[in-house]
Amino acid sequence: MTIVIAIDGPAGAGKSTVGRAVAAEVGVGYLDTGAMYRAVTHAVLCRGIDPHDTDEVGAVASSIELDIDDIDGRTIVTVDGDDATAAIRGREVTGAVSAVAANSSVRSEMVRRQRDWVAAHGGGVVEGRDIGSVVFPDAALKLFVTASARVRAERRVAELGGDVDEVEASIIERDRKDSSRADSPLVEASGAKVVDTTGMPIDAVVREIVEMLP
Repeated sequence: MTIVIAIDGPAGAGKSTVGRAVAAEVGVGYLDTGAMYRAVTHAVLCRGIDPHDTDEVGAVASSIELDIDDIDGRTIVTVDGDDATAAIRGREVTGAVSAVAANSSVRSEMVRRQRDWVAAHGGGVVEGRDIGSVVFPDAALKLFVTASARVRAERRVAELGGDVDEVEASIIERDRKDSSRADSPLVEASGAKVVDTTGMPIDAVVREIVEMLP
């Protein structure tokens, strides 16, 4: 039987770190769906397309060759045969990804690809912002991983640098956009268990989640 662990939550809550660790503990694959939206954004920008151009962006999402693998604890992203792993984490992509992710055509295409990935892998840990609510509403375990905006900002600064107040303001704005978009907004999925990582070490979070498995 295909077992899916769906992890949703806001930016910087620790979904990727937690999801990857849970997947390793359980012995299943791991998919970072946020990397998929970033990959589409990267492709859009490389083509000189306005991220707000609904039709053109949707066409890019459906036409690109997109491969995502998790290797040695790192998500490797290839777009049309080129390694885009570093590029999708750049400032330009980060600034445009919300607009691309709000595109209904993009979301429909990414949902299809995410379901195909799970079918090909026989299940797995899938994390993002609409996994338990839209992509896999019947997942064996649905989680909403969160943390305070300040803690999320501090984590981002520790990883990428920057001013913590500016990063916190950016995170709060990203939360607003993700929660208010018309298509697949960020919400706690029905039946999801909330896991607040504020002040919790990763190994404790992982233990808590593994104990929740049916």
